[in-house]
Amino acid sequence: MSRSAHPAGPRHADVLPEGHYAAPPVDLNALDPKVWAQTVDRDADGVVTVGGVDVNALAAQVGTPAYVLDEEDFRARARAWRTAFGHDADVFYAGKAFLSRAVVRWLDEEGLNLDVCSGGELATALSAGLAADRIAFHGNNKTPAEIRRAVEAGVGRIVLDSFQEIVRVAHLARELGRRQRVQIRVTVGVEAHTHEFIATAHEDQKFGIPLADGQAAEAVRRALQLDSLELIGIHSHIGSQIFDMSGFEVAAHRVVGLLKDVRDEHGVELPEIDLGGGLGIAYTSGDDPREPHEIAKALTEIVTRECESAKLRTPRISVEPGRAIVGPTTFTLYEVGTVKALEGLRTYVSVDGGMSDNIRTALYDAEYSVALASRTSDAEPMLVRVVGKHCESGDIVVKDAFLPADLAPGDLIAVPATGAYCRSMASNYNHALRPPVVAVRDGEARVIVRRESEEDLLRLDVG
Repeated sequence: MSRSAHPAGPRHADVLPEGHYAAPPVDLNALDPKVWAQTVDRDADGVVTVGGVDVNALAAQVGTPAYVLDEEDFRARARAWRTAFGHDADVFYAGKAFLSRAVVRWLDEEGLNLDVCSGGELATALSAGLAADRIAFHGNNKTPAEIRRAVEAGVGRIVLDSFQEIVRVAHLARELGRRQRVQIRVTVGVEAHTHEFIATAHEDQKFGIPLADGQAAEAVRRALQLDSLELIGIHSHIGSQIFDMSGFEVAAHRVVGLLKDVRDEHGVELPEIDLGGGLGIAYTSGDDPREPHEIAKALTEIVTRECESAKLRTPRISVEPGRAIVGPTTFTLYEVGTVKALEGLRTYVSVDGGMSDNIRTALYDAEYSVALASRTSDAEPMLVRVVGKHCESGDIVVKDAFLPADLAPGDLIAVPATGAYCRSMASNYNHALRPPVVAVRDGEARVIVRRESEEDLLRLDVG
């Protein structure tokens, strides 16, 4: 059975308690390729497969819940970004989205660089053998120990986030006898059209040094005066899950304006500009993300045009896709535990995971799709809310979706597009055991991050 996209038009409308309207897809068994990894399909028996392995076999092998990652899809997306920007630009995978040693090796093999934002992420990258000069180190409050380790390892760039950090990095680099390559992260005053908690370029937030009141210009001034720092460029990141390119255009205009001011004041043309990441992916059929080649073309044209206007040489561009690479590659596989119908409202479907493996719905009001995975069904659609097993009424995985009315305990359901931030932000709430990450490729499944055990929990409890 081939997968096909859900038709755009609704069959009928259902009033939800919040007053919104939703409609079931015509075919609940269809798998929209916008939200599923490339090798996901249904086999002749109607069971969802990925990389040639069916989910019933996966559940038997590794249990549920589990993050199931399509390795070929991950590699293809990484290659698409690398190809789109070519050799005259740098692509840094944003490790905060999801990082493991296997992922680091894939990135290395596909020619991508990596950005990290903690000592743990740096340790993971180095332990997997990635050359340190291909690593960028982010963070708004890097500790002296983290900075020391980064400088000692020879990371390719440290992104400076405050005036105190300029001094801190310069001091440690001088102490270690190094000249550390750095960028300065600036906040450009752009209101990205995204959730408040993942918008990062407006002035009233913790990241970066504001362009307003000349603060960014002063940061450049100080960095250029320190012999232990080599200022290579300006960094800007306007937010996450963004579909509208207009914010990048405004950001590029303002960053290039700063580059012009630096040239005019110091006679220095900084060679790099990092526009960050944050490009959105499809969580539902209604999302319409851009392809990497479209993004590359748009960003390159924006920067080139702004530099020509300012009579500057076009700097080398860097971008930092994380979610855009790993997000669509993964689905979370759950087993249904209880099905509770509330007359006139909806049916609550409880699964064996929840907010401990996907906090994004509670934290960002994120929307997801869901499908019956262990079989197909011809039953009528029913409006459901997929919830977890934790002691919180906000423990919601999928707020509103349609599943077949014959859904029953023991069925497997899958929530796509969970590759980014779900495992990274997973917790042990209620002493839940964090799920494994299983990479599937060419008919073989292998665990790349194992499931936590009770022994893991108790090992940390030294009381």
